[in-house]
Amino acid sequence: MKPTDPIGDAMRTAVEGGVFPGAVLLVRLRGRIAYHQAFGSAALVPAREPASTETIYDLASLTKPLATSTAVLRLVQDRRLGVDAPLQKHVEELKGSAIGDATVYHLLTHSSGLPAWRPLYERIAEEDRRRPGLLGSPAAEGMALELIKQEPLATPPGSRSLYSDLGFILLGILVERVVGKSLAVHCRESVFEPMQAPLCFSGPRGTGSGYGVPPDLSRIAPTEEDPWRGRLLRGEVHDENAGALGGAAGHAGLFGTAAAVSAVVGHWLDSYVGRSHVLPPDLVRRFTARQERIEGSSWALGWDTPSAPSSSGSRFSPASFGHLGYTGTSIWVDPAKELEVVLLSNRVHPTRRNEAIKQFRPLIHDLIYEELVGKS
Repeated sequence: MKPTDPIGDAMRTAVEGGVFPGAVLLVRLRGRIAYHQAFGSAALVPAREPASTETIYDLASLTKPLATSTAVLRLVQDRRLGVDAPLQKHVEELKGSAIGDATVYHLLTHSSGLPAWRPLYERIAEEDRRRPGLLGSPAAEGMALELIKQEPLATPPGSRSLYSDLGFILLGILVERVVGKSLAVHCRESVFEPMQAPLCFSGPRGTGSGYGVPPDLSRIAPTEEDPWRGRLLRGEVHDENAGALGGAAGHAGLFGTAAAVSAVVGHWLDSYVGRSHVLPPDLVRRFTARQERIEGSSWALGWDTPSAPSSSGSRFSPASFGHLGYTGTSIWVDPAKELEVVLLSNRVHPTRRNEAIKQFRPLIHDLIYEELVGKS
């Protein structure tokens, strides 16, 4: 008799219901792979292509914890950066500005006071018409820095959390200033290679970031028919601001497979429970703990924690940490059960006008918990 697979049934139902064209689900429990399967299609247009466990996805905001926050933790580990260091100490252009007095801690906890988002790409593209070659160049990053510097703060730093892409763009720039090289190259050297994680950034500023990722577009799941760029995006970052910055930024731009994501996430979890010391366990626990000093916030340092209603469902413990990505990606980790769930999809293909994943995420995480943790 063929064994039942309620998790696979739920994933296939999601594909059939249009939650996403396809997806890869990887679950690690107590240090071992408990589930790793692909479902549906990697592409629907211009032709249907099947998803596989080797499909590479645009990870969107998973860039924040996997690349930028991990890079920051390594710099704190090496005593090259302090969490409470003011931003203007490392980014001198911010001296005298409202955001200059904010700290690395404020950026990591989304409590700097910066707004969530601004269409920086529109301003950069407008300037590119006067200065051809600006889009995607290092000079575009300088322009983005100036635009962020001019933003009035919504609240004083540290008073409340407001999820901010602008804050993580700034954090990526700060990392570059500390290490003297691009964020993409530094992440390859300090994160991806030591953790044997074949992740890479896209675009001209992603050059040199790849660790074991072939430049084969057929392995990369496309995202949107993008009206701004006028083409189907495949191997180009979906996020417009990251695209304008050359494909590699602190908030978005990372690509990889579920296994590559798990390689980094696994080091966070293994260090948390003392199974590995690639990352210092004390810093890992500090970075993944909800910061109660910011009233009403669910944020840790670069990671989110569950707060009802949570995309992690109803079963993950309060010690859990995770993050979502706009393209249809997510990570949730419960150290109490040594459980790690990586779900990668391209729900924005061929259009972003599809938010069914919001209802699906908590359901699949509850089901995973019931089937793999509850019955083990």
